[in-house]
Amino acid sequence: MRPPHWKITPEVPLPRLRTITQLWRLAAVLGGLGVASLAIDAPLARWIARGDCPAFLEKLCGLSETFAHGVGIAVIAVFIAVLDPVHRHVVPRVVAAALGSGLLANAFKLLIARTRPHHFDLQADALDSFAGWFPLLGNTSWEQGFPSSHAATAAGLAIALACLYPRGRWLFPLMAGLAGLQRVLAEAHFLSDVLWGSAVGCIFAPLCVYGGRISKAFDRLEQRLSARQSYDAAAPASRMLAPQSGHPLPAQSTDVDRAA
Repeated sequence: MRPPHWKITPEVPLPRLRTITQLWRLAAVLGGLGVASLAIDAPLARWIARGDCPAFLEKLCGLSETFAHGVGIAVIAVFIAVLDPVHRHVVPRVVAAALGSGLLANAFKLLIARTRPHHFDLQADALDSFAGWFPLLGNTSWEQGFPSSHAATAAGLAIALACLYPRGRWLFPLMAGLAGLQRVLAEAHFLSDVLWGSAVGCIFAPLCVYGGRISKAFDRLEQRLSARQSYDAAAPASRMLAPQSGHPLPAQSTDVDRAA
């Protein structure tokens, strides 16, 4: 269920994934697919390293990376604020769903170290890319492959935007998928890292949108921002109707004045 103060056009169909349970089930499926993809992680990375990927796909995915990047999220937030002022107060929730998912994925990097494809011997087994438990802050960037925080950010952003704009319920996941694929083509992550990162986004983002304490906190914040926005919009009209100080309205003429 969406917050009651979100103004959604009645004829717009609701997205199919609209409960925490459904999205968490999707996260479980993505996690399972990540485990299964360990079998093809190294062969796929070798295929990409040979340059066999079509150039148009690399360019398309490269342009889609902004959907998973902080700069891209900032641009989307500005677009919402400027082009959809009715939902301007929803921007903090959208940003939190996206960046919070990415931060949670970064937290997992402190628990498990995994070598990125561009620093890994691709002739070895993909399981050998896991470099140890609880590296905390001791591992370098090229050992922080698990999971993909970009994929988590993109998934979280897609979930929030699909709830806000139901007509894009297929478009936003597509953009998230292309952004995740870009991380594989750039040899920054294995396919399993992207799937696990997407699962992280499907776990955290629903807490910001579809229920729970975090969502309720945003409900209260948005109600205050919406009320303030409505007051600011009504204030200019009231000032136009009210008499200006120092410029009283002209007095009504009386019968005596008309007789004179």
